[in-house]
Amino acid sequence: MIEKAADTSAPVHDLIMNRWSGVSYDPDKPISIDDLRAMAEAARWAPSCFGDQPWRVIFCSKSADESAWQQAFDCLGEGNQPWCKHAPVLAIICADSQFSKNDKPNGWGAYDTGAAALSLCLQGVHLGLMTHQMAGFMPDKARTTFNIPARYQPMAMMTIGYQLPEERLPEAFRERELKPRVRDPLGEHFFLGAWGKGF
Repeated sequence: MIEKAADTSAPVHDLIMNRWSGVSYDPDKPISIDDLRAMAEAARWAPSCFGDQPWRVIFCSKSADESAWQQAFDCLGEGNQPWCKHAPVLAIICADSQFSKNDKPNGWGAYDTGAAALSLCLQGVHLGLMTHQMAGFMPDKARTTFNIPARYQPMAMMTIGYQLPEERLPEAFRERELKPRVRDPLGEHFFLGAWGKGF
C-alpha cells in the first residue's frame, strides 16, 4: 500500500495515522469473506445510544455475487464510477431512524452509524485493505434495488479492496493518489473550555 501517514500535531495510533481514502484498487485481488466478517465484527462493537446498534451494512462482493455488486455499482454517481469499477467490494451503509426497543425516533442513529463505519474502516487498515466512503450515490435507487425498509436511511456507500502498488497507478489518478494529505489546524475545529478557544 502507498504510505501516506498523517502529519499529526500529537501522537496517534498507526491505524488512524495510516487510514486514507484512495481510489486505485487492484481488480485482481478479491476480498475474502473472512476479512469482510472481521470488518463487520469491528463495526458491531462500535458505541451507540442505548446500545441500539442502528447501523445496517449491505456488502456486495464481486467475487461472491457479481450481480449484487453490479446492482450496487449502478447506484453510484457518475463521478465515482470510473474509479469504483475496480473495487472488489461495494458496501451500502444505512442508519435506523427509530429505536429498535420502542420504535420511537432515534436522533442519534446517523451519528452512531458513522462510528460503526469508522470502526469498519480501521479494521480494514489492520487487514491491509483500503476503504473509501462516498456520498456520491443515489439513495433512493439503493433503497429500491436492495429493498431497504423505509425506516432505514442509506447514508453512504463504501469501496473496500487492496490498493494498487504505486508503479501500477493509472495516470488519471496518479496525482490524486500521491498528493499529500492535509487537514485544517487542530484549533479550528476542537475547542478547550469555550467555543472558539482552540487547542
